Amino acid sequence: MLSVSNLSVQFGKRILFDDVNTSFNNGNCYGIIGANGSGKSTFLKILAGKLDPTSGNVHLEPGKRMSVLEQNHNIYDDKNVLDTVIIGNKPLYEVKTEMDKLYADYNDANADKIGVLQQQFEEMDGWNAESSAAALLSNLGILENLHYTLMKDVDAKLKVRILLAQSLFGNPDVLIMDEPTNDLDYETILWLENFLANFDNCIIVVSHDRHFLDSVCTHISDIDFNKISHYSGNYTFWYESSQLALRQRTQQNKKAEEKKKELQEFIARFSANVAKSKQATSRKKMIEKLNIEEIKPSSRRYPAIIFERDRVAGDQILNIENLSFTLDNVKLFDKIDLNITKGDKVVVFSKDSRATTAFYEIINSNENKCSGKFSWGITTSQSYLPIDNHEFFNKDLSLVEWLREWATTEEEREEVYLRGFLGKMVFSGEEALKKCNVLSGGEKVRCMLSRMMMFRANVLMLNEPTNHLDLESITAFNNSLSKFKGTVLFTTHDHQFAQSIANRVVELTPNGIIDRYMKFDEYMQDAKIRDLRNRMYNN
Repeated sequence: MLSVSNLSVQFGKRILFDDVNTSFNNGNCYGIIGANGSGKSTFLKILAGKLDPTSGNVHLEPGKRMSVLEQNHNIYDDKNVLDTVIIGNKPLYEVKTEMDKLYADYNDANADKIGVLQQQFEEMDGWNAESSAAALLSNLGILENLHYTLMKDVDAKLKVRILLAQSLFGNPDVLIMDEPTNDLDYETILWLENFLANFDNCIIVVSHDRHFLDSVCTHISDIDFNKISHYSGNYTFWYESSQLALRQRTQQNKKAEEKKKELQEFIARFSANVAKSKQATSRKKMIEKLNIEEIKPSSRRYPAIIFERDRVAGDQILNIENLSFTLDNVKLFDKIDLNITKGDKVVVFSKDSRATTAFYEIINSNENKCSGKFSWGITTSQSYLPIDNHEFFNKDLSLVEWLREWATTEEEREEVYLRGFLGKMVFSGEEALKKCNVLSGGEKVRCMLSRMMMFRANVLMLNEPTNHLDLESITAFNNSLSKFKGTVLFTTHDHQFAQSIANRVVELTPNGIIDRYMKFDEYMQDAKIRDLRNRMYNN
């Protein structure tokens, strides 16, 4: 369907890809993964024809149509919403545009031409184009009253959804998507997962959303050592199998037959779990193709994120009474009563992200323009990861010097200790001497996590902790919090994070709080809770 031959990409002395030969086949969904800077987005741009490789070529089977999720959100500002979606099928839109022009200037001379175009239009199912586009928009939460609005007048977050509808429109043969779940809510992501899981053609996607990759992917395409390797299975299978292979590589005494048996048992367990999943039907192809010969250790480096506690907290963690907060005359939450106890791992969320940020700022005593009160248990110690960390990095310090500011013992202040600590967080060698004011977003978050670990608190508060992190860091972070014995309050758009860590869900609304001891998926899928949520936001 889509093939890449002898592809090389080089920027100056830096080689991203070296003589890559691979193909993407119909009926498969390929999740492109790789470390930050490995060239994931660059590779998608080359496939889409938006960037030329240094050498080599990309070949799409003749007669097949490719659709790409547009990253420039303002490119269609002069079009209305419905037309923007239909543009996703360029051949159809071109025929429609030409017909409209001829109709506007109708005469006997162009009647025959209109007839030919009408036939083409019908063969493309053009007469149903507007209704199909409207249905896609509705499924993505774009109400009918917006369908004829100019794109320039549409809210930026809604533009993301419209462009997503554009990429899905008209059943393309190859669908290319870079971070399609960005700025989407839980319900919309779930709809997209189901749509793509039942999509019969070829999908190539880059995403940091592990739940999404697990739900839709039949293959993982790993960018490593300037090459691309395809592995059957979803992200979880790739991660767990590569970790198993890595462990086996260090087990010199284990016989080859024993290792093979261990891998076979792993595939059997994984296949059984997949067969029970909601996407069982669409995953059958993936299970059939799982092959132990494909399982190889990964060269990925995972940060050592380990949260330890100086002391175990008592039963009373945090008590909140009648807490309310208003911003710019908008009530973000009202009359919140909440008691957090020992061992709670709480996902805190709201439809308005300003509500959760205000909540954390209040309980960390950074915001006092509120009503109500809160009190921490006397045995608690808290550590907080804010969504905005820029104020921590407005200094001309090396990472070693920066981290030393948060040390609490003489041993921790030693350079050897600090460099070792930073090394575990993937700042090895000279990277530990980088200036903190030139770090990337992901590097800053890893530094903030290092700071949190040095506090050895028994209560962790995390506001969108996976922002800017790569898949390796997210996975390590997720595993660490799952094992942490203390209390955690966190807000995240990462579905897997919420589902695998939280044992309690707290939702802040303008009309009070919804508080349930249950898993996140169970909460979001409960019909009674869904009705309650609608009332709490709309009353």
